[in-house]
Amino acid sequence: MTVKEIMEPIKAEMKEFEIRFRENMRSKVPMLDKVTHYIIRRKGKQMRPMFLFLTAKMLGEVNDKTYQAASLVELLHTATLVHDDVVDDANERRGFFSVNALWKNKIAVLVGDYLLSKVLLLSIEHDNTRLLGITARAVKEMSEGELLQIEKARKLDITEEVYFDVIRQKTASLIATVCEGAAVSVDREDMAAQMRNFGELVGLAFQIKDDIFDYGTDNDIGKPTGLDIRERKMTLPLIYTLANASKEVKKELINIVKNHNEDTQKVRRAVQLVIESGGIQYANEKMNQLKDEALNLLLGIPDSESKRALVGLVNYTIEREK
Repeated sequence: MTVKEIMEPIKAEMKEFEIRFRENMRSKVPMLDKVTHYIIRRKGKQMRPMFLFLTAKMLGEVNDKTYQAASLVELLHTATLVHDDVVDDANERRGFFSVNALWKNKIAVLVGDYLLSKVLLLSIEHDNTRLLGITARAVKEMSEGELLQIEKARKLDITEEVYFDVIRQKTASLIATVCEGAAVSVDREDMAAQMRNFGELVGLAFQIKDDIFDYGTDNDIGKPTGLDIRERKMTLPLIYTLANASKEVKKELINIVKNHNEDTQKVRRAVQLVIESGGIQYANEKMNQLKDEALNLLLGIPDSESKRALVGLVNYTIEREK
């Protein structure tokens, strides 16, 4: 299923959401307005609003609360991206200059804070404490996940269990929030926990796909990026290899990651070792297992165009090329 086909059932909703979201980003401070306008211009695929509107439409009728939920999540997501770029000292995001690269860290942090304040105000303006509670939990979990990753990255002994704790909080919690918020917005509290679980499983699979990208594809093994190895990030393919490879391979890998992570040839060697040791194959199996678990949660829901598109979106998250 193509992105265009996935978007078809929610084309009107996405168009209306863009108008409302732009309005929610507006500020009377010229500099702030300039920065937020730049952020809107370089938005990505908008997968989170797509998940939200498809889930809501599958379970009920999209309404004002659904648009509010979409705005809350997208404001939160944008704030975390701006803050992440400061934390990571990143100069680029999706091929564009990051906010901190153009306006420096102080302004980037304040812009992120402004976006988080808009999340609070939007909830209060519409007296929607239920959605605020769901969103606030995501902020807490994402912060905890990021700090847990920083703490564990100092040593290279992170277990698969800890890895899943990190990505559950850091990445999956936001998609879980999206799907739970969608159910709540269409007054389907009876489906809120199930949709949260669904979103979490999709989020875990989504992150593993990102891990796999760093090692290239079967057709592209000669040109892997190895960026995660350079940054000493403990991703699933590397964790699996360190836990299951021979002593020699484990020793060589640890040496590269700890002492030669700036050396392109050595990083390429580390990527090769992970691929040869079955790290990518294992990560693929885990990702597909999580995807199947997520789709199983939709089995009891009546068939509809929105449901078929949502299934298509789940498949797209793990079949995408970038």
